[in-house]
Amino acid sequence: MSTSPEPQTPPSSSAPKPWAASPEEVLASVDSTTDGLAGSEVERRLARDGRNELPTPKPVPAWRRLLSQFNDILIYILIAAAALKAYSGDWVDFAVIAVVILATGLIGFIQEGRAASALASLQTMQSLDAQVLRDGTWGVVDAATIVPGDVIRVRSGDRVPADVRLLTSSSLQVDEAALTGESVPAQKELEPVAAEAGVGDRSSMLFSSTIITAGTAEAVVVSTGGNTEIGRISALVADQEKLDTPLSRQLAKLGTQLAILIGVMAVVMLAIGYFVHDFHGDELISAAIGFAVAAVPEGLPALVTITLALGVQQMARRNAITRKMAAVETLGSVTTICSDKTGTLTQNEMTARTVLTSEGRYVVEGTGYQPKGHVTDPHGQPAALPDHPDLEALVIAAGAANDARVEETDEGWRVVGQPTEGALDVLATKAGADMAHVTRLATVPFESAHKFSATLDDVASGERRIHVLGAPDRLLDRSTTQLGGGGSTETLDHGFWDAGIDELSEQGLRVLAAASRPADGVEDLALDDLDTGLTFLGLVGIVDPPRPEVTDAISLAHTAGIRVKMITGDHAGTAVAISRELGIAPAEGDVKALTGAELEAMSDDELAAQVRDVDIYARTSPEHKLRIVKALQTHDEVVAMTGDGVNDAPSITRADVGVAMGIKGTEATKEAADIVLADDNFATIERAVEEGRRIYDNIRKSVVFLLPTNGGQGLVILVAVLLGMALPLSPVQILWVNLVTALTLSLSLSSEPAEPGIMSRPPRSTKEQILSPRALAQVLWSSVAIGGAALLMFMRQNAVVDYDVAQTAAVTMLAFGQIAFLFNCRFLNTSSLTWRVLVGNRAVWFSIAGLIALQLIFIHAPFMNTWFGSSELGWAQWGPILGLSVGVFLFNELGKFLINRVGRR
Repeated sequence: MSTSPEPQTPPSSSAPKPWAASPEEVLASVDSTTDGLAGSEVERRLARDGRNELPTPKPVPAWRRLLSQFNDILIYILIAAAALKAYSGDWVDFAVIAVVILATGLIGFIQEGRAASALASLQTMQSLDAQVLRDGTWGVVDAATIVPGDVIRVRSGDRVPADVRLLTSSSLQVDEAALTGESVPAQKELEPVAAEAGVGDRSSMLFSSTIITAGTAEAVVVSTGGNTEIGRISALVADQEKLDTPLSRQLAKLGTQLAILIGVMAVVMLAIGYFVHDFHGDELISAAIGFAVAAVPEGLPALVTITLALGVQQMARRNAITRKMAAVETLGSVTTICSDKTGTLTQNEMTARTVLTSEGRYVVEGTGYQPKGHVTDPHGQPAALPDHPDLEALVIAAGAANDARVEETDEGWRVVGQPTEGALDVLATKAGADMAHVTRLATVPFESAHKFSATLDDVASGERRIHVLGAPDRLLDRSTTQLGGGGSTETLDHGFWDAGIDELSEQGLRVLAAASRPADGVEDLALDDLDTGLTFLGLVGIVDPPRPEVTDAISLAHTAGIRVKMITGDHAGTAVAISRELGIAPAEGDVKALTGAELEAMSDDELAAQVRDVDIYARTSPEHKLRIVKALQTHDEVVAMTGDGVNDAPSITRADVGVAMGIKGTEATKEAADIVLADDNFATIERAVEEGRRIYDNIRKSVVFLLPTNGGQGLVILVAVLLGMALPLSPVQILWVNLVTALTLSLSLSSEPAEPGIMSRPPRSTKEQILSPRALAQVLWSSVAIGGAALLMFMRQNAVVDYDVAQTAAVTMLAFGQIAFLFNCRFLNTSSLTWRVLVGNRAVWFSIAGLIALQLIFIHAPFMNTWFGSSELGWAQWGPILGLSVGVFLFNELGKFLINRVGRR
């Protein structure tokens, strides 16, 4: 495919919009005729405008993605330390530091993986070939060679190859759900519409990538490639820059603060060492590198990456497939969920819910295309058809006058044909109608001009009847009587039916009507036979029903302080009715909803002023969804956007967390998303938010746990330099402690279960730091505890044993001090002096066993003794190490008690 097609010449701003102009005017504007283009003219336009393909993005090279993993100020400090070691010729220390740097970068690179482009998947939605009229002859050509001015032909099942203006059509219906979000096929007509009509209301147009569900048409191409609606959406996707996540911003700020603190303290330490203790240059460099390596939490990026990676696995078990790791944490801070309606909040399976006859209202049980459930009468009892001739006549008429059927597949029940007709087929089955003995003899197909279909049928009683199904107003105009009690006919009550239509419409139901009349002796059926004399049977209210689990999920989201907003291409009345049923809007009272036309009239500032107070947006386009997300983000809202259609892709890309439906979602939407729901279940989002909050809590615990390792080590080096004594720890020994504790003990906290009431608290502020004042106080207190124990161990051992033994004892004390502190961190806000600290997380004990095993290798393996300057320890060292470890635990509990007591005050 072309990677950079030449841009097409945009139409003049004064030229009429093709949907608002007549076919003749559109043909003239693209310099074409109903006979199509000549082959030579096609070649010229193809060279001028480019192929009918979407631009493909340039992939990010692997080396650039790898280098981006090292874009961290803390890594810069380690790189500088490695460079100084190389300059001084200390290649062993250089190698150890370099390995740590590379390991940190590779972990992030491997876990992030390669994210495929949303634009590439949009390519797969385009048609592969098309029927085109050229040189007076119809032929099949590669859809990529179509140019503006070509005349094409489409029929049921075809994918539209470009944006086209209708020239002729017959019973044309198009599935535009992926583009507009509407749950039922759009009816297409030749008549022009208003120039300001939204995409979903441009009934004289067909759009690239949409699918013809019924009828045939001829049309002239007006836009190809990047100038189509799908191309415009792809440009919106490409233009959206992903925002930094709250955690990445917090970690960047924390890294900057640590780097400044490390730099200031290193300068002070060097000044004291040089001017007070007369240290030589090599000693000062070694001390400075040792302090920098000690103070830098080089394991922090790896810790966060691995914790997020483990969270990805946990979320996968909950049917949330995470494509971008950062989204795991961002979910935990979501304040607003913007959701498409069709296929996300609803099942995208049209369902007959209510039947209204002259005798009363019947309720239809069950949802979706699965023919399970009953029809109940006005008294709530199952309605047997022999006892309810009014219901029997209606469901037989509805079942006879439609061409859809439902069938069971491995993926579940699906409709073959029109979704609304499929709902009526299911209604007939639920009601127990015997359709096997209804024989069709003739038919009048549905046309947008008359808005109904009709059949001539022989029925089970041996009678011949005409059955009609369609728009209520059209059938009422052709009816003179209505079916009354006991199956008798009576005078048509227009007022009753008009009130019933209004009532069902206000409930967000799509309303169809059925009518019939005897046809004894009729052998054929024509439209003129239906002008009058029909008996009106009743109304059927059809809806795309909400998913049964969504209501509870929305309620839980509200409890967690998260607003849920519905953004749909459907009509406002339907959106309001569904939102009331779901609990997005109150069950009673006025509900404010903004339509696409109202959004068009608003400036960005006006939208931002209202966006937080409005929860329902109807008849929206991709640009509208994008503007809504941006407006929310101006208020520092953390926005999750869910959807399944191509029209959702730009806003999903822009949102802080983009969520796509995995079963019914388009490939373009899934590729644009951060998270894909494997079960298409909105409730999975709520569970994913809970998981995101748990993961953030555990990252915070891990950071609080990790930093005292560095703080304690830095304190040891700093005190040693200030006192003018030999360094208790070498740089490579410091790296060893940091690495093994980060990759063993720290990771165990990522498996901590969720805290009680985690979904009862409001979302955390994006300005909240990962280290709160209380957590920072705990880090400082624990740094003194762990560092003081290690320094005490070194000073005591250095007086009686060799220097390398004293250093090894200090390193081991740091490791075991971290084991003690791990139990303190399991409960940051409550006491760990409880038996519960020993249970509930088996990973704690596995990580402790791993650390002890690695530390024994550090102490006893000869090659480790060579690389790290370690030495074997005896019971004279092990006894104090174990005793001081218990002291570290108790001292930290005292600090936790004092800090929490002050915090509560």
